[in-house]
Amino acid sequence: MTIQSIKMPDIGEGIAEVELVAWHVQVGDTVAEDQILADVMTDKATVEIPSHVAGVVLSLDAAVGQVVPVGTEIIHIEVVGSINHELPRLEAPNAVPAFRTSVGSTSVDHGGLKPALQDSKAAPTPSGLKPIAAPAVRHRAWELGIELASVKGTGPAGRITQADLDAHAQHGGASPGKAAGDPRYAQGTAEEAIPVIGLRRKIAQKMQEAKRRIPHFTYVEEIDVTELEDLRARLNAQYAASRGKLTLLPFLIRAIVLAVREHPEVNARYDDEAAVVTRFSAVHLGLATQTSGGLMVPVIRHAETLDLWACAAEILRLAEAARNGKATREELSGSTITVTSLGPLAGIAHTPVINHPEVAIIGPNRIVERPMIKGGLVVARKMMNVSSSFDHRVVDGMNAAEFIQRIRGYLECPGTLLLA
Repeated sequence: MTIQSIKMPDIGEGIAEVELVAWHVQVGDTVAEDQILADVMTDKATVEIPSHVAGVVLSLDAAVGQVVPVGTEIIHIEVVGSINHELPRLEAPNAVPAFRTSVGSTSVDHGGLKPALQDSKAAPTPSGLKPIAAPAVRHRAWELGIELASVKGTGPAGRITQADLDAHAQHGGASPGKAAGDPRYAQGTAEEAIPVIGLRRKIAQKMQEAKRRIPHFTYVEEIDVTELEDLRARLNAQYAASRGKLTLLPFLIRAIVLAVREHPEVNARYDDEAAVVTRFSAVHLGLATQTSGGLMVPVIRHAETLDLWACAAEILRLAEAARNGKATREELSGSTITVTSLGPLAGIAHTPVINHPEVAIIGPNRIVERPMIKGGLVVARKMMNVSSSFDHRVVDGMNAAEFIQRIRGYLECPGTLLLA
């Protein structure tokens, strides 16, 4: 028989190794040419690995969660034309069973759990083919306990979309086997071991690196956004239909851009190995965005050139791309300063972690209307805290305070945002 090995391809951009985050085939499966075999992850983006031959899978030679160098053999396929169709399902000595993966002397036990993004137990679709879905959709389906084979796809060629998952879940389409009865009186005995792989691993590594390398200090300031909210309401009433709706973020980003002109030390990256701080005239603003797979930071490039509505449109575009798993590598790298916001869940204060190797991060908290003394009278004002963290090796406390006070000045007198 003719056996073809498929190696981890060179993805380009000098990438020497990637992490295998999902298999879409099992030993014994028949695969077609160009069928997606696996998903791998670089430092930011997920990449699909297709098959360049048609045949039957003999072995999977890498485990989910394994970091694989470019050029490593990851799968062996018996090529169509040499297959004995009377043979039973093939099981190679180094095959990967459903819930246990083994590579060389390294063994990873998944504890009876489905590997993330894998539909190993899904029933075949009427056509006999595996469901078609993007990696982000597969991951979310796994988190929701939904078998993709039971979801009707409305995308091209029957591809399952995020909207299809939402529709399926609304009709009670989660997989059976969930605990029955009133959970208030059920005694919990189950334990779940969840491998930290893919984007979750990248987030963990980045956060650990940031806290290990950067001596953070956090500064919190209270800002009166009553006039800003009034202006935002008037602008939306007049221009939302033609130019789009404005949230608070475009105003905050504009204030940051203007404050950076006077405080370039915060719009910078610090190479602590070379002991070099690089300041930037361009503001490439990272926008921390929560997705179904974890935290991602798409970048608003040249934020200093955008007006409020252009900024709002770019925020919306990048957030949707990140949440749908369509953000490119270029859109997820190169930021010089970052904003992180949880919207109405943002609390009254927090201590944001700096996006290494940047030196500053700004996080607005929720707006709360409360009594304040103004002109000797008690009046209702809309107040918002801004939490910010800085790299104390690069930014002194006085510089950080002055930077945030400049932002406060712009937001409390929002007309200046339109004039500057």
